[in-house]
Amino acid sequence: MKLLRIHLQVIALLLISTSGAIADESKFSGNFLNLRYTPDQQSSQRVLEFWAYHDALAGDTNSDILKLRYYQPLQIDQWRGTMRLDTSYVSNYGPTLPQHASGTYSAGNTLLTVWGNHPDLMKYWGGTLGARLVFPFGNNGQWAIGPQIGTVYVPPEGSKSRISDFSPLARYMYGFDTKNNSLANNPNQPALVRNLNLFPTLGINLTPNTQIRFWDENGIIFNTGGGGDWFVPLDAMVTHRLNKHFLFAVGASKQVVQSYQVYDWSVYGKVSLNF
Repeated sequence: MKLLRIHLQVIALLLISTSGAIADESKFSGNFLNLRYTPDQQSSQRVLEFWAYHDALAGDTNSDILKLRYYQPLQIDQWRGTMRLDTSYVSNYGPTLPQHASGTYSAGNTLLTVWGNHPDLMKYWGGTLGARLVFPFGNNGQWAIGPQIGTVYVPPEGSKSRISDFSPLARYMYGFDTKNNSLANNPNQPALVRNLNLFPTLGINLTPNTQIRFWDENGIIFNTGGGGDWFVPLDAMVTHRLNKHFLFAVGASKQVVQSYQVYDWSVYGKVSLNF
């Protein structure tokens, strides 16, 4: 019953946030950092990104991750959106793992995320609604799915402002196993995912082509399935655009609150191609 109450509270929080943004969007955007929501939040360009991560986990265990990420614009009648596909290879190693694990890559998580908006559905709010599906590859047979809500606020003076954007996003992930790969059949499988992901993303212009972005790649996690534990990192990423087609970035993340175990620290980088 306690777990059910937590789930209902999270869903209510998402609904209240959505209704509040729709009902009085102008009040919020006019009073927060002098930002205004941008009505066109969908890119018309395809983007291909190559990521590399090094994560320090608990117990002197480390994880190296190679990730491929692709963004595809979508349009169905007046609905405009974006599809994002992530796939990865992971190598975990450390003194508590088998010796042969070092340097050996295996399939990591594969994610499919779709979000967008219709002008007649929420005409007084310029945000997006969407959902994410996590496939069981590299996820110990566990599927996960969850809704998300987000928006983008930008300064009225555009690139002349020090602030680039404020892009909050919330996503609730709900994991479930299958008949052939359940906790009963695989007792070593991690606990099913039940968490709220919060990304209070803030971009700051350092130069016309360089930004520092906070909580863009790694956000805050509230674990509703484990008694209400938190993972709060300090995450920052510096991006630099070479031209209209190429961008590269380097970032780092360090946990500051970790009652819910994710990682101790992480460094990462990407190369991005727009076309």
